[in-house]
Formats: sequence, C-alpha cells, structure tokens
Amino acid sequence: MKSRLLATLFAGVFLMGAAPADNDPYAWMEEIEGTRALEWAKAENARSLPKLQNDPRYAGLYADALKIATAKDRIPSVHFGAEGELWDFWQDADHVRGIWRRTSIDSYGSGKPEWRTILDLDALARAENANWVWHSATCLPPEERLCLVELSNGGKDAAVVREFDSVAGKFVEGGFHLPEAKANYAWIDRDTLVVATEWTPGDLTASSYPYILKTLKRGQQLGQAQEVFRGQKADVSVSPIVLREADGRVAAVLAARGLDFFNSEYHLLTPQGAVKLDLPTKSTIQGYVAGRLIVSLEQDWPAGGFKEGDLVDFDLAAVKAKPTALAGSLVLRPTQSQAVEQVATTKNRLVVALYDNVKGQVLSFARKGDGWTSTKLDLPKDSSIGVSSASDRDDRLILNVTSFLTPSSQWLADAATGAPERLAVMPERFDASGMKVDQFWATSKDGTKVPYFVVSKKDLKLDGSNPTLLYAYGGFQVSQTPAYAQTVGKLWLEKGGVYVIANIRGGGEFGPRWHNAGLKLNRMRVYDDFFAVSEDLIRRKITTPRRLGIMGGSNGGLLMGVALTKRPDLYNAVVIQVPLFDMIGYTHIGAGASWVGEYGDPAIPAERTMLESYSPYQNLKPGQKYPLVFLETSTKDDRVHPAHARKAAARLKEYGYDYLYYENIDGGHAAAANLNERALRQALEYTYLMQRLMD
Repeated sequence: MKSRLLATLFAGVFLMGAAPADNDPYAWMEEIEGTRALEWAKAENARSLPKLQNDPRYAGLYADALKIATAKDRIPSVHFGAEGELWDFWQDADHVRGIWRRTSIDSYGSGKPEWRTILDLDALARAENANWVWHSATCLPPEERLCLVELSNGGKDAAVVREFDSVAGKFVEGGFHLPEAKANYAWIDRDTLVVATEWTPGDLTASSYPYILKTLKRGQQLGQAQEVFRGQKADVSVSPIVLREADGRVAAVLAARGLDFFNSEYHLLTPQGAVKLDLPTKSTIQGYVAGRLIVSLEQDWPAGGFKEGDLVDFDLAAVKAKPTALAGSLVLRPTQSQAVEQVATTKNRLVVALYDNVKGQVLSFARKGDGWTSTKLDLPKDSSIGVSSASDRDDRLILNVTSFLTPSSQWLADAATGAPERLAVMPERFDASGMKVDQFWATSKDGTKVPYFVVSKKDLKLDGSNPTLLYAYGGFQVSQTPAYAQTVGKLWLEKGGVYVIANIRGGGEFGPRWHNAGLKLNRMRVYDDFFAVSEDLIRRKITTPRRLGIMGGSNGGLLMGVALTKRPDLYNAVVIQVPLFDMIGYTHIGAGASWVGEYGDPAIPAERTMLESYSPYQNLKPGQKYPLVFLETSTKDDRVHPAHARKAAARLKEYGYDYLYYENIDGGHAAAANLNERALRQALEYTYLMQRLMD
C-alpha cells in the first residue's frame, strides 16, 4: 500500500533508458562492494576519523549519544499484537541487535511490564553466524500467531522473509520462506500468501523492485506460485493490498501498480482477473472500515468533485460491483494551513492525524447514516501527534505525543469515547529549563511564506554569534514536525547551540500542494525556500554565515549538496548524510529510477536541463570558497547507494578541497546497523559541527 511512510524509504535511482556518463572517471565507485571501491572507502575512513575522534570532545559526545540510544527507560514502541497484548521490538546495551517481545496490556499499563521474549535477534545472529538487522514482522490476523519475519543482512533494503510461530517462539519448519529480495507480500490466509518478488533473475523493474504478483501456497516452491497480476518493467513496483473485515475475513485483494513514486493504479483481483479501479493516479488507499474504502487524493479529481488533499470514501460493495464507475463521498477537506498527516482505522473508527501550521491533532470519525461525524481527542496542544498502533479488535489507539523541549509521551486512547490515558513519559535527556521554541516565517524567492522552528536558549543574544544548526528535508511529501530533541538537546543545545527545522516545499507540512509545488521542473523552489530560511536566520541576527551549519540526509543530502554548490557563502559547516549527488546519473544507481516522479528524468531534455542546473556532482567547481564538508554514507545502502557520496568526495579531492568522509561498512540507508554505530555517527557529526561553528 502506498503511504507517506514510503517516502522515508525513498531515494536510489536507476533511469529509464539512461546510462552512466561515458566520461565519468569515478564510475568504478558504483560497484557497491567492489574491491577497489571498498579499499578507497577504508582509506578515507582512516584519514578522516582521527581528525574527529582525536578531538577531546568526541569521547564525551559519544558517551552521551550512546547513553541516550541504549537507555532502558526509553518509551517502548508498542503496537497491538495478539488479543490482550502489546508487542514491540527493543534495542539497548544488552540487546544491540534487538529482541522482539510481548506483554499484556494490563501489565504494560502498570508501569512495570513483565516482558516475554518472542525472538532474540542477537542470539539468532550468533547461532546462524549472520549479521541480521531487524526489518519487520507481519502477522496473520486475527490470531497474530503466524508471522512473516523480515531480516536484512547488514541493514540492506533487500531482506529474507521467514515464517515464525510467535506462540512456539521458533521458525516454522518447512514454512514460508522468501529468499533475499526487495519483496512485497501479504497474508491471505494461513496457507496462502500474495507475493511480489524476483521470481526469476531479472524479474525486476528499472528501479530494482518486483512487478509480478503471485499467490504462493504453503508447501509450494517459488516456481509453483500462480501469477495474478503483472505490471511493467518501466514501473517502480507492484505490491499487494489485502483489506479485511474486523473479524479477519478477507474483504478484497488488490494490486497496487506504482507507475512512479507518486502515481499508482489500483487493480481489484477477482477470480475472473484484475480490474483497474477508476481512481486518479495520484491517490492513496489508506484503509478500510465500516464497509468503506478510504482514499486520500494528491491531485484534483474534477470527475468526482474532489480536490487535492481531500480524504474520501467509497462503498466497497459498490466498488467491487462497478470498479470502473466509482462514486465517492467527502470525509475531510483540509484548509490551506492543514494537512492530513496520517490515517488509521480501528474496528469501527476512522482516525486522522491532522496538522495545522505544523501542529498536530487527532480526529476520530464515526460512520453515521450516509456520512461521517468527527470528534477531536483531548491531547496536548502545540505538539506532534502520531498514531503508532490502531486495534482492529476494538477502537483503542496507541498515540505518541512529542515536541521539541517536552519529553515524548505515550497514550492509550479510545477512538469511540475520546478518552485518552497517558501510559508513559520519557525521562528528560537534557536540561531544557532555560530554552524556548519560536516559529518564524521566511519569504521565498517567489513570495511564498515558509515556516521554520528555532529552538534556543531564552536569553538568546541577537548579535549573530550563535552556533546554529539548520536541518531540512524538502521532498517526497515527508513532513518535518516537532519531535523531542533528545540527542540534539544533549549534544548541541546544552552546549550553547541553536537548532532550526525548516518546513520547506517538497515536504507534506501543508498537504499535497506543498509537495507538488517542488516537483521536477519546479525543483528550485525547494532550494530557494531553504536559502530564504538561511538568510532569514542571518537577517534576524540569530547567526551569521561563520556560525551557520546545515545537515540533511538522503533527499536532504541532495539539498545539502545544492546548498554547498549554489550558496557556499551562507554556511561554514555542511553535514551530507547518505546523499543523492549525481542527478544526471542517478537513475542508474541504486533504486534511483523510482524517484523520477520526484526529480524528473535525465532522458527528457527539459527535465535534464533542470537537473543539470542543480546536480551537485556536475556543479562542483574548482577555485570556490566551499566550507570543509562532512560526507557520510553506508556500504550496505542499496537504496540511494554509496556511490553518490564516494563520487562527491573524489570530485572534491580532484579539485583540491579538503573534506571529511565516513563510510559505515554496515548500516543500510539509515547509515547505522545497530545502536553503537548510531551513537558513533552522531558523535562524529557533532564533533565536526563544534570544530566548524564553535571553535
């Protein structure tokens, strides 16, 4: 199912028809684990790491980061599991890889839960001599006993899937097993899966994802699976959607055909074949409740009478009867300052996390007659609020509430009665007593007002002397909402730094319109917004270019590269995490082809011209006043691919610039395979920032 959460899985690129540049002297770095490339990366690590780790501040920063990352008093990320239970996957100093565990709802609510281990990943890795990294577990409702456990070698997106019995606490002998792939799958019943994977070598799209969907029966070999839907190699991917009634019965099975990252077709799978639903391609099936199919729209739909950003519903029985003639009704139309950030369903309720000027609330909708009525849950104001789990046995929710300076809290709420109960509060990780949060608005080049948050000391001197870290993302409709700044607070704010989050276009802070405004030929709007925020910080005398540093990862790493090459005069520190960098060759690197819907296709002349205008790799030039940058990547990142960071460093070296480079040999797109590696990366980053902005 397509959702905003997919956006955090973005970025790698393959192109439709494009090939590596013939004259690129660093194309050899695109061999992800090639001997020459790995030797180069290890040499760069050996050169760069001592410059940071020998700094007397590094050891303390690492100790603080590790203490936060491995703290046993963190709030567990629980979700509803088997009846009467909450489950979570937990990592700490004793369980670096992690344990999958369970407890009763009553025990958890007591504040001293009695946990029972379902699967110990550290023990499994030792027993199998494998570098397992946990991805997920997908369990068959309503019993939640049989589960598909997804495990990655070193943090790659590609993973193996193995059937696990959560009651017996062991893998099912002779059970379902999918070999390593970027597979999409779902349960139909205890003996049937619907799976998209690389069935035979080469059964992948240009983006390196599967496009052939089959049903796989218990005991069958992969070659015996029966095809039920086929996309095309030019697509991004195909994935299954299984809609269920509250009792677990299957209501419908669909195939989602991703034409690109944002445009999809939905096909109803029937015994007679697949039938395409009459939905706009920029729409997302969000769930099913009370007999209604819930869909969000990322574009206007004049034929249906709906607008970009609307949440609409359809009678599923009518959809199944006439899939090519859909008639929907409006559930919610956000205002210009609002965005539907998340949609969830319980047994009887539709639940929406709605943001207004980047501040959250939760609405619970009940189906009454031919329409919906809503109530607002009584939760803390001026916070980010997310639904971490919704029960399909009743109407209970697990909610997370967070803000920059107030420790995150976890709530159990009844979506039917609106009564929330606080379950847990994270202990303070830093002293925020003398700090404040302000929201300001910058004016971008085209006159658009762009909001940003500033976290600082209350007695902040507006004299330009403040070391300031600006973070942004700006893509894939991913919103940057307030969150408890535990690591930033301890490693940066406590030491006198200022922290800024920019809500630039390309994100989802104001719904699809905010994202769509920065696509393809309009991409420079995203970067203009970022420069406008940077200049506004300087205009307000919060900081100066000497004291201003920036950080971003993945798509945000591309943003950092554009800032480096377009406006090096604004910054003295640039942290470039797991970036895209070569935007002319991006479509043949990693999963890059899947992002043509965001950035454009270098094979299309007009789009190539835009890409050439900002692609950091092509826009690096000798003789510029670039600040010393810190590039980070991961060998196991099979999404964006480490070649982007490698080639950026090599080009900087070619032109005579100094830089810092760190390539984690494990870690995947998150650049850290375990908590120790995460703490190491954070300590490196803040040591660098202190050297550049505080010294």
